[in-house]
Amino acid sequence: MFKVSDLRFKYPGNKEDTIKGISFGFDKGEIFGFLGPSGMGKSTTQKLLTRILKNYGGEIIYRGKDLKSYDKSIFKDVGVGFEMPVLFTKLTAMENLKFYRDLYPKGAKIKPILERLGLWEDRNKRVAAFSKGMKSRLNFARALINDPEILFLDEPTSGLDPTNARIVKDMISGFRENGGTVFLTTHLMHDVDELCDRVAFIADGEIREISSPKNLKLRYGKREIRLEYREGERLEKAVFDMDTLKENENFFKLLRGKDLVTIHSGETTLDEIFIKVTGVKSDE
Repeated sequence: MFKVSDLRFKYPGNKEDTIKGISFGFDKGEIFGFLGPSGMGKSTTQKLLTRILKNYGGEIIYRGKDLKSYDKSIFKDVGVGFEMPVLFTKLTAMENLKFYRDLYPKGAKIKPILERLGLWEDRNKRVAAFSKGMKSRLNFARALINDPEILFLDEPTSGLDPTNARIVKDMISGFRENGGTVFLTTHLMHDVDELCDRVAFIADGEIREISSPKNLKLRYGKREIRLEYREGERLEKAVFDMDTLKENENFFKLLRGKDLVTIHSGETTLDEIFIKVTGVKSDE
């Protein structure tokens, strides 16, 4: 879907490049996470891929052609949901979506989207009266309103309660299952772990890692098994090397003879990987 080679970008007046020669790609039907600390190039990269910013070095190929060669018809393929909702607050939810849908040669049906997001009953309410979470859901609906083939989403579950976050994540997964492609930026690592096929970590304008969440957790984790078990009134712990586990009689003795409380592999979390790779804690 996209292939990016040696991408560079510098804002006017800056001495250094914000994007420093990054290369990556992602395929049709993939949810690709683009992660990193605030101010390190995530939003700039997203704006370059969506042609909001244009004066870049390097190459961006979209569907086998240079991105610069496309006319404005490319925007019919793209749905964008930035973190800050882009909505007309004096209009109703329905008026907002109809306005945006009519900008495109084809559009999605509004009612099913609003019903899925729990906003159909509020369709004739002015957006100014919406809560933060309602605006966030309507902003996500707006990203879908032109029936796009690729979604660029920035913090799509920000400000949502667990129930509505679940609905949005299910809709993102469903979009992918129907052949759609998603470029996702977020600081919520459990969303990344749940949704993304692959992720890239960017820091200081450079790509530090690209892989699947599972492979990253295996690479940065420890090959060990941790047990907690009861010893009378006490809670004891034991750690075993996974590579020699099948030959470790103490491990099997604990399994057979003790009241186990927990058992875990040494797999690390994406939050811990984020810190190791970028040097900055995530904002979750």
